[in-house]
Amino acid sequence: MSKPHIVALGGTSRPESATGRALAHCLALAEARGARVTLLTGEAINFPHYELGCTTDDPRIVHFVSVLREADGLIVGSPGYHGSLSGMVKNALDYAELLRGDERAYFDGMPVGLVATAGGWQAAVSTLAALRTVIHALRGWPTPLGVAINTGPGAGGADAVGDASPQLGTMVDQVLGFLRR
Repeated sequence: MSKPHIVALGGTSRPESATGRALAHCLALAEARGARVTLLTGEAINFPHYELGCTTDDPRIVHFVSVLREADGLIVGSPGYHGSLSGMVKNALDYAELLRGDERAYFDGMPVGLVATAGGWQAAVSTLAALRTVIHALRGWPTPLGVAINTGPGAGGADAVGDASPQLGTMVDQVLGFLRR
């Protein structure tokens, strides 16, 4: 494989969110290791509610699905809202249903790194577990290491993403290593 295409999706509607920063950090690491990268966060994934069986000509959704089709690996990140992934991230992942009829259905056989950020360990860890369940349902292969980041007071706050850099690097290496095999 020449230059693998790694796509990061998730975050919040705020570009400066901890999750968005963590995803951008992961992509910077992947790019430094020779990957092509695409970040889908904020307005790029803030879609109308998904409805099973829908078809769409919304250019944002068409672009989103096109980028997912071109991806060799994914990194999915979500803030922990009340102990689980955000509605915006789940809704974006629901649009992966539009890939079901593709030669590679959903994320079949694709390595997927996972990142969860929250203002406490309980929400970060439970969000990570929820992300893993959703990615399994979409036939993706979550990396052995998923990264939970506690952004709460006294736990790193604004520096929490930087503090997690070694773990994020290991996760990115696992995504890229899977593709080299």
